[in-house]
Formats: sequence, C-alpha cells, structure tokens
Amino acid sequence: MVDVNDDANDRGYRRVEVLTGPGRRRRWSEEAKARIVAETLAPGAVIAEVARRWQVCSQQVFTWRREMRHNAPPTFVPIVAEPSVAARESAPSPCIEIQVAGALVRVLPETDPALLVMVLRALRTSAA
Repeated sequence: MVDVNDDANDRGYRRVEVLTGPGRRRRWSEEAKARIVAETLAPGAVIAEVARRWQVCSQQVFTWRREMRHNAPPTFVPIVAEPSVAARESAPSPCIEIQVAGALVRVLPETDPALLVMVLRALRTSAA
C-alpha cells in the first residue's frame, strides 16, 4: 500500500491507496464450488457462515447450489410393493359356513347382507 499525503490546498486527493492482491473477479474451479456447496448441505449448516469462511458472497453460494441442482442427473426411486399386501391376496379370506336344508353356504365378509337374506330365504322355502 502506498500512502501519499499532500499538504497543498489545491483540493486534490489527500490520500491514495493502492490495493494489491487477487483481482476483483475470482475464478472458482468446479471442485471448489462442489466442496463449498457440500458444506452448505450438511445438517445444521448456515450458508452465510460457510460463505464468510470461504470469503464468498452468500448469494453466489445460493447460485451455485441452484446450478448444481439443475445440472444434476435425475434420480429414480424404485417402487417396492409391501409384502403384507401380497400375503393378504394369497391367503384365503375367513368365511362363515351355514348349513340350511342340506345345502352349505359360505359367506365372505364383503357379502351384501340383503343378498344373503334372499339366499337363505330361498333355501328355506325350497326345503319345505
């Protein structure tokens, strides 16, 4: 840093600072971006703190996250049937057996009660 003091009264600059170091625009490699974004995805991570640690604007980190999310290949989730559904279909459902007038009637739980009454009445009248 060069510091220049001028005691003249010409109302010019009284102090000049020359900054040295990296240029204003930094270039980040894809690996460095991925490392920074991975830090923000950790449970409990605060993006502003991660950005400060890497001396990056937090908005830049949000942009990198969005770009990586859009550029990521789609992931597929396999569909797996529950084993209990298949077991229920293969096992015989419970039923009630009724013997009326020499006939055996098996009644399943999903049988319509009105239909069952009609069948039992028909069997009883046919036996008489």
